[in-house]
Amino acid sequence: MKTFVFIIFFIYFDTVKAEILKPNSSLEPDEVISIQLLALKNNNDPYKNAGIEQTWEFAHPTNKIFTGPLSNFINMMYSDAYSIMLEHRQHEIVLVKIDTNISYFFVELMDKNNDMYGFQWIVEKVLIEGDFKDCWMTKGVSLPILLNKSA
Repeated sequence: MKTFVFIIFFIYFDTVKAEILKPNSSLEPDEVISIQLLALKNNNDPYKNAGIEQTWEFAHPTNKIFTGPLSNFINMMYSDAYSIMLEHRQHEIVLVKIDTNISYFFVELMDKNNDMYGFQWIVEKVLIEGDFKDCWMTKGVSLPILLNKSA
């Protein structure tokens, strides 16, 4: 049943692209990463940097302390290290470890030049009171690791 709901979720996400999805406690850690990666894959749809804005929505509150406001996050995403995520061709999310309040994933991503990169992706449940209590949100993403350079 979860797979069916997951598929419907992505059909809904694809048809309502203009609406920024908000964190909620019903989303699983891998779903949070999927939302972010699909948004970055289609970064400028339906408007410039919509994908980065969507990704920012799922940044853990403690992560936002380090990255600063959305304008800083946009600049960071256009840096050499992270711009490979923008308009990428494909990605795969691999579970490494899941605990009660923190989960570790490895993301393999093929950029628009067909180069393969890997990222360590950490998703953590928000434990402080507020709008995002008990929501899984991205705590951190490593610098990319080049896995395979295309010809």
